[in-house]
Amino acid sequence: MAAWRESKMLNLLRRQAPQSDLIRSKLYSQDDFYPAFLKDLGKCQHEAIIESPFVTNRRLIALLPVLEKLKLRKVRIVINTRDPQAQDDEYLRGEARRALSKLQHMGVHVLYTVGHHRKLAILDRSILYEGSLNILSQNGSAEVMRRIESVQLAWEMARFINVDTLIR
Repeated sequence: MAAWRESKMLNLLRRQAPQSDLIRSKLYSQDDFYPAFLKDLGKCQHEAIIESPFVTNRRLIALLPVLEKLKLRKVRIVINTRDPQAQDDEYLRGEARRALSKLQHMGVHVLYTVGHHRKLAILDRSILYEGSLNILSQNGSAEVMRRIESVQLAWEMARFINVDTLIR
């Protein structure tokens, strides 16, 4: 895993991201995000990083089959979210605890960040999703996510959120 990451980083430093990466990006709403995301997620070979401040059992159930397949293929999965204790609602605290417990039992790295509110995913450090949609809890609200296929921008986000330092 470390050799793969170092190789990708060296290649990234050798070239600049074309501005066309953003021009060729695609916007998704809450209605069409999940089919596209699950397709990309299912193709992961090395790593999936998901930042979602809220987690619900209902949404996790839809993602679990793909996440379980990734774990069988030894793909590293990192989830960064709020500590369930930070939830105001007792029911939502319980929901988050149950969902996160399932993930941890599968071997997913679960990180808790105080004041967390970012919504993004980085897949194999080459695809970046960012926007307003809570990937692990979305339900019934109008949201937007942008998909960008760019090694440079995915690495830039990984460095920005400091994920490699958090999971060592």
